[in-house]
Amino acid sequence: MGARNRTPISVPEKHYVLGTPLDGPFPGKRFAMFGAGCFWGVERKFYQVPGVYSTAVGYAGGNVEHPTYYEVCSERTNHAEVVRVVYDPAKVSYMDLLDVFWSCHDPTQMNRQGNDIGTQYRSVIFYYDEEQQRLAEASRRAFEKQLRAGGYGRVVTQMVPAERAPFYFAEAYHQQYLAKNPSGYCGLGGTGCYRPEQVRGEVKRLLDEEGKTNKEGLKEAA
Repeated sequence: MGARNRTPISVPEKHYVLGTPLDGPFPGKRFAMFGAGCFWGVERKFYQVPGVYSTAVGYAGGNVEHPTYYEVCSERTNHAEVVRVVYDPAKVSYMDLLDVFWSCHDPTQMNRQGNDIGTQYRSVIFYYDEEQQRLAEASRRAFEKQLRAGGYGRVVTQMVPAERAPFYFAEAYHQQYLAKNPSGYCGLGGTGCYRPEQVRGEVKRLLDEEGKTNKEGLKEAA
């Protein structure tokens, strides 16, 4: 793998659905990044959210730069299939995005989602700052209570600083794949256990309990 000329993969200038830039610039916007199985279906979930400015699918958390889809599928690069979300914090909160993430897949499945099996399909949140980390970790604890009550096991979702996991674009044909191919494959499926109001209430309680709340964190969890 190391012998390949590792240049960035070319992607379209504009988002196929939203018409916004795929690779910036993004003034006044924030980033979020999630892995929840096959990135085709996960991306569709996020670009349908009001306040999301742009999305792109790619690879993160691996050990080589600019991997190809086939390299990632070999499981030798250790990358996860991810969706990078660019959002307007004045229109949608990070907690709103966590609602989408937790509800769209089964975070108790290790290295798979449905029929998609492999380390690239692992459940993972790449957080960009301390605020995202606190909300992600608290929401994981809160949702795990609901899952256990519903007969599921423990949550295996990884939490990783985004600064340690550069985002690399996936090939152009993967970008907004299900918008271009409406009858295309999507193996994404949630647990049916997610109750956003309960999770948000528990998140607020946990953050209060830990003494780590701040004005913005309280606002997002409310």
